[in-house]
Amino acid sequence: MENRELLFRIQNLKQYFPVQKVGKEVQYVKANDDISLDIYKGETIGLVGESGCGKSTFGRTLLQLYKQTDGRTIYYGRTRWEVNPKYVYKLINGFASHKSKIKELEAELEKDKAAYEALPDGKEKGEALNKFRDTEKKHRLLYQDLAQIAGALIYHDNESEVKSLLLKEQELNAKIFAAKKDGKEDSSAESALKDVEAKLDALREDVKGNPDYEKAESYRDAGINLAELEYEEMRHLRKDMQLIFQDPYSSLNPRMTVGQIISEGLVAHDIYKQKDKALQDYVVKVMQDCGLAHYFIHRYPHQFSGGQRQRIGIARSVALKPDFIVCDEAVSALDVSIQSQIINLLIDLKEKEHLTYLFISHDLSVIKYISDKVGVMYLGNIVEFADSKELYARPVHPYTEALLGAIPTTDSKKEIQILEGDIPSPINPPKGCKFHTRCKYATEECRTIVPVFEEVKPGHFVACHHKLNLDK
Repeated sequence: MENRELLFRIQNLKQYFPVQKVGKEVQYVKANDDISLDIYKGETIGLVGESGCGKSTFGRTLLQLYKQTDGRTIYYGRTRWEVNPKYVYKLINGFASHKSKIKELEAELEKDKAAYEALPDGKEKGEALNKFRDTEKKHRLLYQDLAQIAGALIYHDNESEVKSLLLKEQELNAKIFAAKKDGKEDSSAESALKDVEAKLDALREDVKGNPDYEKAESYRDAGINLAELEYEEMRHLRKDMQLIFQDPYSSLNPRMTVGQIISEGLVAHDIYKQKDKALQDYVVKVMQDCGLAHYFIHRYPHQFSGGQRQRIGIARSVALKPDFIVCDEAVSALDVSIQSQIINLLIDLKEKEHLTYLFISHDLSVIKYISDKVGVMYLGNIVEFADSKELYARPVHPYTEALLGAIPTTDSKKEIQILEGDIPSPINPPKGCKFHTRCKYATEECRTIVPVFEEVKPGHFVACHHKLNLDK
């Protein structure tokens, strides 16, 4: 478990959509609200929840098909040296001002903490706690943004020297990667980089006595914050992250043949040329890997069944050899017998191509079968996240308990529990815990204080004031 390689680190992700203006205030649909999650290479993460809870929006936001409203989505499939994004230069150029802002937020944190501790128990104290947590989140995200690039150098007094060396480090690394991409070596840039890194290490020695040195250094890495990328920068990463759509009928262009559909992305990313003989050979190989006969290559989507169309959609995604695929209810529109074939195909492709999946579904049985870990989503929040076996055996959140209790069964002795009521409006969600309006365990604390998403057992995270099954 310790050797797992991190692919995504999602922190406080938000996706809001503006819907209307009431007076001077704009109202938003809070489709995803404060989601934090780590995804490791080779895992299948299952995501379940009722319709309208924000599952599909989360998948598309993760791929930046929707521009993320807030939070960090750090991708480790490439390095920032390789992509060389503009936001990195903005962060470094604003080094001094960001340090000042961090100090301002630290002072505000102390003020909010004192205000919270001074209040008696009740509604006002709950609101003060929520404000303190909001300030803490702003401070943490900005601190991590800067520490990811500078590490412990955020504590160095010579800000202009730090800024200058960090800019040179980024520029030289980007130059070296660009040369390697063309099959060349830039020995002068490599020599200059060694000199810059030696100077940075010397500056780090100056601040080694700082009590937060190790903490700041632990955040230093070469990951890419997808939320900060511009359109063209993100476009170059599209082949690393693909999507299998829910509807196998509307997701395929009816005017294109199977061969054209599968090859479109390969040509767009300059992997093959349009009329290259090797392109057709590769497309045929991908088709066969996905259970499609080679003679289908010149046929059109309307000539196929739903299951075959979904295989075409899968082939289109895996053809680019991505690291990560979002399966957005990829089997929900298919017959049960065809569902099992598609699920087994996805499992085979995962092992063969070393893929990582985010598998979104309503079907808890399908999720249990295919997933290594499962996240349960309610009204834009992931309320529970755990290993698949652990979650199904010992659900800790009342909503997870209700979902599992509603699964149809042939066991006549088991009483199916129906979760009453509908999901509240995502425009005006309930205060405190969003599930309290439907929860049989709800108390006054649930109505005022937002529960913290915390680890209650190794690898088992939950956001609830009244956790279940912790003694099992």
